[in-house]
Order: sequence, then C-alpha cells, then structure tokens
Amino acid sequence: MRAVVQRVSSARVDVGAETVGEIGLGLCVLLGVTHSDAPAQAIKMANKLYGVRLFDDADGVMNLSLAEVDAAVLVISQFTLYGDVTKGRRPTWIAAARPAAAEPLIDQVVAELRALGAGVETGRFRADMVVSIVNEGPATLIIDT
Repeated sequence: MRAVVQRVSSARVDVGAETVGEIGLGLCVLLGVTHSDAPAQAIKMANKLYGVRLFDDADGVMNLSLAEVDAAVLVISQFTLYGDVTKGRRPTWIAAARPAAAEPLIDQVVAELRALGAGVETGRFRADMVVSIVNEGPATLIIDT
C-alpha cells in the first residue's frame, strides 16, 4: 500500500455536484493498493496513519498524532499512486491492484481507522472525484507498507 498524506486545515471530495466527504483539521490520505497487498498491509497502514506525528504540540513541534488531537481523516482511493513512467511519457498502471482486490483493502483501512477512534470520511471508489485540499504547513508524507 502507498499513501500520500497531507496535514490539512480542511479537505473535501466532490462527485459531481455532491460532497461525499469533508473534514476540517486532519489528514487527507490518497491511498493506493498494489497486487501484493493483503489485510496485513491494511492494518499496518491504518496504525501508521493513526500514529504518525504530524500535528504541532504546544511548542510548535510536529509531535502529536491523530490519537492525540481532535482531527479527522479523509481517505480517497488513488490507483494512480502506482503509475510508472520509467519507460516513456505515458504512465502504465500495471502495479495498481484491480478494483475487485483494491476496494476491500481500502475499506479495511477505513474500518481499522474507525476502530482505533478516528473520525473518517471517504471519497467514492471508482468515481471521478474532485478533491479540494488546504494543506497545512505544508506537511506531506509518502507512506509505503
């Protein structure tokens, strides 16, 4: 699994004219799945996202996690994270898991985050989404399991 994680002051995902997920302070997570991913990677990713210290403490140091602040998570499936342009200019998506394999693992990450206590919003799998992000810091990480 691969995630691009941004600390945000707000984030929203729209499908057509409908807002399907929206958060204030929190993490916007673009999440991709590859062929070798399994439930163990989903659990590991959820724990990493819940525990990563990207929020400022009283001294202005990134020392707090979702577990320690009143923040939420917006999880958006993103197969293009496994795009490869090493040969030419047109990306290949061979490394991205097929939807039938990817969707349950994305759902598992969401369920694991909720079980840990995070407030979670999501995009809509396989939809054409418009994502609006106000990146705080900016603070952006790439997390691979």
